[in-house]
Amino acid sequence: MNTPGLARPTPSPTDTVSVVIATVDRPELLRQAIRAALAQEYPGPVEVLVVFDRVRAQSLTDIDVPPLRSLAVLENTRTPGLAGARNTGILAAGGSYVAFCDDDDEWHPRKLSLQLAEWTRDPAAAAVAAGVSISADGQITTRIPPPTVTFAHFLRSRVSEIHPSSLLFRRKDLTGRYGLVDEELPASYGEDYDLLLRSARFGHIRSVQTPLVSVRWGRHSMFAGHWEILAAGLTYLLQKFPEFSASRSGTARIAGQVAFAHAALGRRREAWRWARSSLRRDPAQLRAYAAIVVGTGAVSAEALLALTQKWGRGL
Repeated sequence: MNTPGLARPTPSPTDTVSVVIATVDRPELLRQAIRAALAQEYPGPVEVLVVFDRVRAQSLTDIDVPPLRSLAVLENTRTPGLAGARNTGILAAGGSYVAFCDDDDEWHPRKLSLQLAEWTRDPAAAAVAAGVSISADGQITTRIPPPTVTFAHFLRSRVSEIHPSSLLFRRKDLTGRYGLVDEELPASYGEDYDLLLRSARFGHIRSVQTPLVSVRWGRHSMFAGHWEILAAGLTYLLQKFPEFSASRSGTARIAGQVAFAHAALGRRREAWRWARSSLRRDPAQLRAYAAIVVGTGAVSAEALLALTQKWGRGL
């Protein structure tokens, strides 16, 4: 899926990096995320753009801004939701590079320096990610992505080790060949996966092999337990990317997730239909079996979700 012969600039230590943090109403966690972004050891300029979505913007004047750093507050002027908020930040960004950070996550001080150094070694990469440390129910799980992930890999698997708060892009790619975050996605669910698929059509995703982001999972997570949104978003992605038809395991995985969401909503007929579709393609797809179990009422979807999150994974 790579585009041959396309010149890709290597990072310079004087390049500005723009950090887009979309938020709604998590003021204490937001401030931790902002301070960690401002405290990067990267020697070049870093601008932090905080985009308030569907709420009035706060001033954030209580946050100290070091030299070569800036902090701007914006309101989402596009489609309400995460996708529109991130796009508001991307379009306002003045940097050569754009990084995303969720408002409940926190960066390691060397994140940007190590990622840009990795990009210098591998300028053909479409984007650069990093490992994460996931905190859930008092347990911490470290997850390191493969060094290189291709479009074919993303069809087979979401590669959940690649977290959106670790992603670093060239701004001109987001406003050009990759395109902005898809605002048509139902409630912005799966917007990171969609963007990774589109990016990987042009090159591989490179990852720094160390945890550089602290991720918090729990009840405050925006999509935790929102089964209607999950089912609609994943169904949309299956329809958007016809390449899934060539990946039996990838289609089975998503169909199993959709089946699970319908089971959680009490829609047994829909859950069974999607589970059968999943198991026809991959008889070992555990999500489909989990959907069947939830559909019988033997265990709740929330209990299974809590168990997987304790292991640092999602459904």
